Amino acid sequence: MGNRLSKIYTRTGDDGTTGLGDGSRTQKDSLRVEAYGTVDELNSAIGVMTAQIDDRDLGSILLDVQHDLFDLGGELCMPGTELIGDRHIDRLEKELDRLNADLPPLKDFILPGGSSAAAHAHLARTICRRSERRVIALARHEEVNEPAIRYLNRLSDLLFVIARAIARASGVGEILWDHDRDR
Repeated sequence: MGNRLSKIYTRTGDDGTTGLGDGSRTQKDSLRVEAYGTVDELNSAIGVMTAQIDDRDLGSILLDVQHDLFDLGGELCMPGTELIGDRHIDRLEKELDRLNADLPPLKDFILPGGSSAAAHAHLARTICRRSERRVIALARHEEVNEPAIRYLNRLSDLLFVIARAIARASGVGEILWDHDRDR
């Protein structure tokens, strides 16, 4: 692939519009731009989280996820494109089941936190939920590849399990919600 960005600024967005992958232009605050922008934010949050963990297995899983999210952003940027499919969701479910098998059953709610990496995993999970909401909002008005929504839903579950696994491996452990605390 040749150089795609020879110049970083083009000034074409100075009027509040941006170009989509199909060559059309739309407002920068459109539902579509909001959806793929939030997916990009999620990808960045996962990058920050990944930089804080030493576990090669989790790093490999998250690198695959980052590639998927880049594809998903491209899919959302190019109306009518489908890059995320059932095989991506199946891969997430496989990893989710494998990682969750080693964790004790949940008896209480978990507060985001613990180690820095676990806290970042929870932050990524919440950004993932927001990404899902943005894509659902877009789907109410425009055509969206249905597996994209399922992918984000499953990814938020995987990020929750990864946060739990990181917290336990760090030795800090999980922070449980104390519903009986003095309010």
